[in-house]
Amino acid sequence: MEKYDLIVIGGGPSGYAGAMRALDFKKKVLLIEKNRIGGAGVYNGVLTSKTLWEFSQKISSIREMLPDYEVDFADIDKTVKEAVFERKTQMTVHLQLLEKQEGEQTFFYEKGEASFIDNHTIQIKKEGKELKQVYGDKILIATGSRPRYLSHIPIDEQIIMTSNGLNNLTEIPKSFVVLGAGVIGCEFATIFANFGRTKVYLIDKADRILPFEDDDVAQVVSENLERQGATIHHGASLKRMEIINGKVEYELEYTNGKTEVITVDKALVSVGRIPNIEELALDKIGLKLNERGSIWDDDTQTNISNIYVAGDVTTEMALVNVGEREARHAIVRMFGPAVKPLSYKNISTIMFLSPEVASVGMSEQELKKQNIPHKVVKLDYSTNARAIAMRKTKGFFKIIVTNDNGMRILGMRAVGEHASSAIQAVAYLIYTNQGIRDLADMMHPHPSIIEGVQECLRMLLGKSIYKSAIFKDKLKCYLCENGICTPIEKLAQE
Repeated sequence: MEKYDLIVIGGGPSGYAGAMRALDFKKKVLLIEKNRIGGAGVYNGVLTSKTLWEFSQKISSIREMLPDYEVDFADIDKTVKEAVFERKTQMTVHLQLLEKQEGEQTFFYEKGEASFIDNHTIQIKKEGKELKQVYGDKILIATGSRPRYLSHIPIDEQIIMTSNGLNNLTEIPKSFVVLGAGVIGCEFATIFANFGRTKVYLIDKADRILPFEDDDVAQVVSENLERQGATIHHGASLKRMEIINGKVEYELEYTNGKTEVITVDKALVSVGRIPNIEELALDKIGLKLNERGSIWDDDTQTNISNIYVAGDVTTEMALVNVGEREARHAIVRMFGPAVKPLSYKNISTIMFLSPEVASVGMSEQELKKQNIPHKVVKLDYSTNARAIAMRKTKGFFKIIVTNDNGMRILGMRAVGEHASSAIQAVAYLIYTNQGIRDLADMMHPHPSIIEGVQECLRMLLGKSIYKSAIFKDKLKCYLCENGICTPIEKLAQE
């Protein structure tokens, strides 16, 4: 039986990252992937959706100057396929060359379906037939996730689709409904609204979209979607969704008892993801699951000491950067020096909406819920020279700090053009538990979006260029404690 220091099950972003990190420790590694290297992260997830978003943003900009401009679906399809081909080729060629390196081979790859025989032995099947059994001293499970299906909705991935089925589109639909007003649902609603050829509907069971985010973030995104012609069904429950004569008919019931029936060309069901664990035969080894039906872990280690887990299969947080970080952390725990546990408190995220939304740390609503006193400073994008130059002044910066002289940053939200470029310095301050003064005093490039961050910090220190007492609608600072937020009339001065 072939023996390895590490067997990685799953060749998506998490598994790939874990396998590569193990090579840094000079370990003999076997990577097993059932379908395609890169997984959903390349083929029907992050890369494809973000390529679509980038393309749709360009189309939206063109339409601002040429309202009648229409994009050809063939151009969209070609752009997405080129992006997928480029990424998959990079990853595949990299693995092939690793296998062919001169000297003692340490990396091995098998395409097949993996399942446990015992906590060290993995059976690999190909096309339903057993290929081999292999032994791993350590094992990393990184089998990812897939879209959640709802039993009462006839999802055929052609007319009623999950994110997996969007690859089956052959033209831009004239009308399109999205069930689910979380990040993924809002991203695809934004994409199709940007193309300008689709009447978009978004079913929002809550009173507002993006329920996990602050009201002001959701409001800007919602207003822009509606400006693009989208209809948001606020406070609507789906009574039924059916395929009738090749189209989608859905019925809604609102909180006031009103019902409505609408017919559209296509539907997207975006109601979360579930882990890919059914084929692993986890019952044979007694691997513990959590209350969500995902694999239980303690800082990436399962209840079986030599087996670790990373990525969407835990459903802790279905993000590529989180999964890769978990996998690399797991490998260091296996083969490296002692490290501090992973923290999920200050993860930087991007929401590919319109406008773009970037976040790190805690939100206002989280802090209010936990009754943590804090100060909030907000600066409108319309005061930023770079935003003015781009003619993209819709949005804001919001930084939340502790209510003390140290003013350590608790969280940040940036909504607007280049928002993702603005959060990393703040994320570092949160990670290192530092205050705001050094970043406020740095010389930032001009004109740049990140100058908005600097001006927020200057406001907290009482030395901003624009004065909040004058620009009350553009600059705001307030204190929140005991559930009450009050404006801060006089800021600290240095």
